[in-house]
Amino acid sequence: MPDANENVVRRFVDEVINRGDYAAIPELVHPDYVYRSPDQELRGHAALEALFTDYRNGLPDLDTSIDDLVVAGDTVVISVTMSGTHTGDLMGIPPTGESIAVRGMVQSRLEGGRIIEEWEILDMLGLLQQLGVVSLPS
Repeated sequence: MPDANENVVRRFVDEVINRGDYAAIPELVHPDYVYRSPDQELRGHAALEALFTDYRNGLPDLDTSIDDLVVAGDTVVISVTMSGTHTGDLMGIPPTGESIAVRGMVQSRLEGGRIIEEWEILDMLGLLQQLGVVSLPS
């Protein structure tokens, strides 16, 4: 039987990220939520909703699949593949029409049955290469 923390993370990916159901955030995410990635730190529900709104504006068909999941106490780690079609502004990049598939990992810590802290590493170089805005020397 899946762990309760695993269920919360799976619901977060399915409902919030993939469906854009931001009404689920208060049930799944702690009010003192903190998101960290190599280039930013966000706090609270509104900042989290804004992050995913930006992604969904750039990639309206955004889909995040969980490739692997590990639970250890109050921590859930997922390996993900984020895919979509770049048909809107994304991180200041005008639409390219390119389809992308980017790998990443997210470590979520839960408290009281809700996600309170996350650390995300996403292959941003791969994303930028797929959008055609960065190329590596050959």
